[in-house]
Formats: sequence, structure tokens, C-alpha cells
Amino acid sequence: MSASLLRAAVRRPSGLLRAAARPQRIAAPAFSTTVRRRAEHHEETFEEFSARYEKEFDNVQDVFELQRNLNNAFAYDLVPSPSVLAAALRAARRVNDFPTAVRIFEGIKAKVENKTQYEQYLQELKPLREELGIPLKEDLYPEESN
Repeated sequence: MSASLLRAAVRRPSGLLRAAARPQRIAAPAFSTTVRRRAEHHEETFEEFSARYEKEFDNVQDVFELQRNLNNAFAYDLVPSPSVLAAALRAARRVNDFPTAVRIFEGIKAKVENKTQYEQYLQELKPLREELGIPLKEDLYPEESN
């Protein structure tokens, strides 16, 4: 009886061996090989940029959204307009994020080309800054602002 089982095992290779003996089928690629049409990219004007980010900051509901929008706004090769920065400051106040409100002014200082431009932004935003009670880092840490 053991000899007949042995002969049956020799004649019928297991499924594992059979699968290895068969040629492998190549799966179709998981990506499309057709060429996609490129959408025409609209060049955004500074006014459109400002309106878009004012709306974004007006809709901010938490600190994550505020910081994400600030990172995105400051990532462009331009300094956001005072109206965008005012909306960002109001959003920081709304979500009760004091450190980010102070850092908005640090971001402005880093983005402008010279100290005169920074002073102009400070002048423009001074009434709102006073209304919201947002000091500058220079006022908080005068020894570090050298």
C-alpha cells in the first residue's frame, strides 16, 4: 500500500511545484499608458491670490488650518498683502493661537526686502495689532532683536 501512495505522489506534483513550473504571466501595468491632456494653468494675479487667502483665513476653524494656510501663503515668492495678514491675525485670535499671531510678524520680517518695507507693514497693521493685543517679538525680547 505504501508503494502505491508513493507512485501517486510522484505522478502528481503538488500545486506548489506546478505553479513554479508554469511560465509566469506578466500583470498589466497599474498605471495608464495614455497621455493626459495638460490643463491650461491660469496664472494667478496678486489680487486673486489675496482674495483667495483672505477667504481661506476667514474660514479657519482650528490651529492646524491656520498654520497650514500661513505656510502656504508664505511659500510663494511674494509678501502677502496687509489684507491677507489682517485676515490671518483675526483667524489666530479666533482660534486663540497667540504664538502664531506673533510669528506672523516674524514671517513678514523675513519675507520683505528691507527694513523700510517691514516698517510699512507694521504701520498698516498697527491698529489691528493693538485691537487684538498682539505684541511684536522685538517688544517681547528686545535683547534678541539686535
